[in-house]
Amino acid sequence: MAGHNKWSQIKHKKAKEDAKRGKAFTKLIKEITVAARTGGGDPANNPRLRLLLDKGKSVNMPQDNALRAIKRGTGELPGVNYEEYLYEGFGPAGIAIIIDTLSDNKNRTVAELRHLFSSGGGSLRENGAVSWMFEKLGIITLPSTMSEDELLEQLLDYNIKDIRYVDSTFSILCDPKDIEPLKKKISVLNIPLEEAAIEWVAKTPVDLSDGQEDKALAFLQELQDHEDVQHVYTNLG
Repeated sequence: MAGHNKWSQIKHKKAKEDAKRGKAFTKLIKEITVAARTGGGDPANNPRLRLLLDKGKSVNMPQDNALRAIKRGTGELPGVNYEEYLYEGFGPAGIAIIIDTLSDNKNRTVAELRHLFSSGGGSLRENGAVSWMFEKLGIITLPSTMSEDELLEQLLDYNIKDIRYVDSTFSILCDPKDIEPLKKKISVLNIPLEEAAIEWVAKTPVDLSDGQEDKALAFLQELQDHEDVQHVYTNLG
């Protein structure tokens, strides 16, 4: 997320650019399909689906696209059966990486990821190798329409882990179950919401030299561009 770390800022910026070209729709549609399959097609009873539909609105994805994705997930329409797989590994300069994927062919996906890691100076590892360095948190991104102290005062009743400010943007880190209540509160405050998601957040971010960082960011971008990769998380600060 923007303001969360440098990689998150790059992802956030690229997501906006991809949305303008419609490139963001393909991966989002896959996520909506899987969310509907695993949690049902009613967003009122499926928080994950609700978040994804809100994200679809934020990137101006046509509502028909979302409805068809939901129907494919619930079996009302035929479609490819995507499965969720989580991968972990170490990238250039030893940065820790977690990758969320949706794939209709696990063997193909893991082989291609292993090749990317190997050629990029990293290594794909077994599950649990790096996830202990992260925690899953809700992250809400919004523009800074008030000071951090004013915002915090408005949100004292919620389980806020941290508020981070970068480039005129706040990232609110919270317990995942508090995302929906926080969204409602932010709506009451008439603050435009840029994005809300549940992400793997590094407990202790690491810093690299400029040269190492450039190589690491290029590698992360290569991973993110893979068609089966939905999200890439790292402990790069």
